[in-house]
Amino acid sequence: MQALIVSTGVVALAEIGDKTQLLAFILAARFKKPLPIIAGILCATVINHGLAGALGAWITTALDPRWLRWILGLSFIAMAAWTLVPDRIEDEETRIASRLGVFGATFITFFLAEMGDKTQVATIAMAAHYAQPILVIVGTTLGMLIADVPAVFVGDRLAGRIPMKLVHGIAAAVFAALGVATLLGAGAGLGF
Repeated sequence: MQALIVSTGVVALAEIGDKTQLLAFILAARFKKPLPIIAGILCATVINHGLAGALGAWITTALDPRWLRWILGLSFIAMAAWTLVPDRIEDEETRIASRLGVFGATFITFFLAEMGDKTQVATIAMAAHYAQPILVIVGTTLGMLIADVPAVFVGDRLAGRIPMKLVHGIAAAVFAALGVATLLGAGAGLGF
């Protein structure tokens, strides 16, 4: 259960101000159809984070537990630093052919925007750390929805009221704590 709770909370915090949340704002403003946008976000996230969770699970079987602990600990600390760097949306991520429809445009742009994104990398690391990839995938998907669904409904009005630096600081602190705990041996009972 800890894997679900931590992965949900960390991703929800890390996603605030992230490029995919900004993308949700843009798509909502452009299409003004929240349900297909939310469905596209959900489907893209489940597939993207499913792949990331599978990679995280595979990593636990492929690496020596002593190396895995150091790699994961340092990865979480790197995620803490990365979380403090604000995201920008590249123009090509928002240009999708109109023939794909609202759902298709959302699905494609979100899936591509998540490739190599903080939350995808965090999903890999947490799936490896907790050795419960299904709970991590469910948690990271919930975290994405917690951050992005309100963005679809309230758009830019919400963005101006959220203290982004504080939220990113809290997310960075959680990632750093996970990194330090992992380096100090937390999760030793999980095989690393």
